[in-house]
Amino acid sequence: MDEVEVVVAHSERATLRVGDVFLKVDADQARTDVEVEAMALAPVPTPRVLWRKPPVLAIAAVPGTPLGRLGEPATASSAAWAAAGAAVRKVHDAPLPPWSGPGVGRLTADLDAECAWLVANGVLPADLVTRNREIAEAALRPWTPVFTHGDLQIAHVFVDGDEVTGIIDWSEAGRGDALFDLATLTLGHEEHLDDLLAGYGAAVDLDVIRAWWSLRSLLIVRWLVEHGFDPAAPGCEVDVLRSRM
Repeated sequence: MDEVEVVVAHSERATLRVGDVFLKVDADQARTDVEVEAMALAPVPTPRVLWRKPPVLAIAAVPGTPLGRLGEPATASSAAWAAAGAAVRKVHDAPLPPWSGPGVGRLTADLDAECAWLVANGVLPADLVTRNREIAEAALRPWTPVFTHGDLQIAHVFVDGDEVTGIIDWSEAGRGDALFDLATLTLGHEEHLDDLLAGYGAAVDLDVIRAWWSLRSLLIVRWLVEHGFDPAAPGCEVDVLRSRM
């Protein structure tokens, strides 16, 4: 019998791997609804849904290996990063999905609340939070919505050699800012941004990409701490914030 591997587990969801099957258990079935529909709509390789019996979703593993992992050196080739950029562009060029993502007003309110919490609880120095809040302002502007993955972490893009073999974890998909996906994918791996954009094939505002690096990091630190993860691990979110000083 294959061993059961706990991929991720916290109070909101858990993902287990048994052989070539992933079992995703989510307390919020609306997220699973989005994931299943987004995978069906996305014009790129995605995991195959094997069966669903709420609160469990069973999907097949995609071939290949992750493009990289946050906090670890990214060893994928420049061509693989370019292929990832081309795949992301296909998603962004696809018809809009039916679900909306957070707008500028909500993002601004959430960012202000998180910054206040980080300082009030001594999680991060006030000057670090203030500097990154200033940088984040550039992302808080109107954008033309596109089909976004919404949580395009580097570990969610799988490659085999120089080809993208699958993009996983679509539960945050919706209408959003294209530059948010590009920033999320290169968070902590800024050295590969040029390769990614070469494959993406469109001019982007680099200041907005940098703003999203700060904004995403500020928004997620508390969640990571409260769910047993370490945002201060080398190369992770706190290091991203420090690099802006």
